[in-house]
Amino acid sequence: MAKEFTRSDRVADAVQRSLAHLIPAEIRDPRLGMVNINSVDVARDLTLAKVYVTFVGETNPKACQDSVAILNKAASFLRTLVGKELTVRSTPRLQFYYDESSVRGQILSNLIDRAVAADRANRQDSDEQEN
Repeated sequence: MAKEFTRSDRVADAVQRSLAHLIPAEIRDPRLGMVNINSVDVARDLTLAKVYVTFVGETNPKACQDSVAILNKAASFLRTLVGKELTVRSTPRLQFYYDESSVRGQILSNLIDRAVAADRANRQDSDEQEN
């Protein structure tokens, strides 16, 4: 029977949990707000981990890119801390990326809500005109 999860999936999950605790506790840069780690993709050879993040309450794309740059500068420090928590032979190198999918999802959700509200308003107007 095949394994349900690959080793890289298990390492990605462990890295995500570890970073979720380490970033707020260890990175003390005042320019960095609250960080959400959306996902972590680890290469099959376990050498690279792509960490996709968003920032709570931040909508300015320039500020988000600056925050990603802060995280990328602290990546080797975070890698050392993650390596101490994990029991793997070599800790993957961390690269942080801003994940725009959640922002786009919120925009699409708002557009759908507005369209549904406009449709309901049009139905109510047409029902009132018929009566």
